[in-house]
Amino acid sequence: MPVLDRIAAFADEIAAWRHDLHAHPELQYDVHRTAGFVADKLREFGCDTVATGIGRTGVVGVIRGRAHGSNRAIGLRADMDALPIQEVRDLPYRSTVPGKMHACGHDGHTAMLLGAARYLAETRDFDGTAVLIFQPAEEGGGGGEAMVRDGLMERFGVETVYGMHNIPGLALGTFAIRPGPIMASTDRFTITIAGKGGHAAQPHAAIDSVLVASHLIVALQSVVARAVDPLESAVVSVCALEAGEAFNVLPQCVTLRGTMRALSKPVRALVQARIAEIVTHVPAAFGATGAIEYNSGYPVTENHPAETDFIADVAAGLVGEEGIDRAVAPLMAAEDFSYMLAHRPGAYIFVGNGDSAGLHHPEYDFNDAAAPYGASLWARVIEAGLPIRD
Repeated sequence: MPVLDRIAAFADEIAAWRHDLHAHPELQYDVHRTAGFVADKLREFGCDTVATGIGRTGVVGVIRGRAHGSNRAIGLRADMDALPIQEVRDLPYRSTVPGKMHACGHDGHTAMLLGAARYLAETRDFDGTAVLIFQPAEEGGGGGEAMVRDGLMERFGVETVYGMHNIPGLALGTFAIRPGPIMASTDRFTITIAGKGGHAAQPHAAIDSVLVASHLIVALQSVVARAVDPLESAVVSVCALEAGEAFNVLPQCVTLRGTMRALSKPVRALVQARIAEIVTHVPAAFGATGAIEYNSGYPVTENHPAETDFIADVAAGLVGEEGIDRAVAPLMAAEDFSYMLAHRPGAYIFVGNGDSAGLHHPEYDFNDAAAPYGASLWARVIEAGLPIRD
């Protein structure tokens, strides 16, 4: 069966949990209501342990199987935070908080893992421990790293760890994964160009920092086009430019802000080095100066081969081999589950959200019909990964 019967039986409750979370979005680490909701549900389900305050506002539920021959523990992770976006759809459960909404489906991820928690606490048909990880601050706050630094893996004996994210456009009832890099690293940069301000009618007496910035933006595109191996992947995007305010004044300084992304550490280092060289030398050619400040973000999300094969096999057991893409193209977006995969073997898998608006879009909504598939996969990962031996 593509969905476990018991989970299908309370799918409406999973949807109701999701709607409650959707109506009350919270950002980064400030997920106190969401974390409280999760902790209350885990206690209601009968989890053996419910720990709060992990990585500031993270929650961990522990469920032990009915067999007691194994000390192994598998971690399953869901993210809880929303985004600073104004929702535009008039849903019955639309966001009640102006300027905040669940535009990435973390409400659905949390509800799916809660559904698996309820099932596992009822059945306990496994030998070992299920560690259910509800993480804050995925959207730019590094909550995954915070939970790891807070002793998540050691405290709960996590041996392997798995994460899941919905993907708009991926068919409902299907999954996708790949071994190795599946999501990119991300870094932010701020470039400051200092020229010589002056009157717009006398450009020869000034050093036009806007002109310099224009050449610099074009030159930055050469990093990916000419410095990176065509068989590798990287992105350099300038996303903001701040200059003068008057129509007849050449500004002294221009500030550029943007992002760089890569799917490997060597390419990440190469791109960073090339950007630094361009920022130094292109402005100098015009008599200006350039300086750059980096803000390193999430590392590459890299799936471990054995764990990738394992969860892909489990997914195929649910939806058939035709329902699992084992070689999906990686995404250049970033994900802080990468910190957990850097400390324990595991894998990150995509679940289909069907035909919906894209992630981080003000019209996006998680597809409630996807939740039973995700919850069923989580339940089967525990049962297949921690089997009861005769």
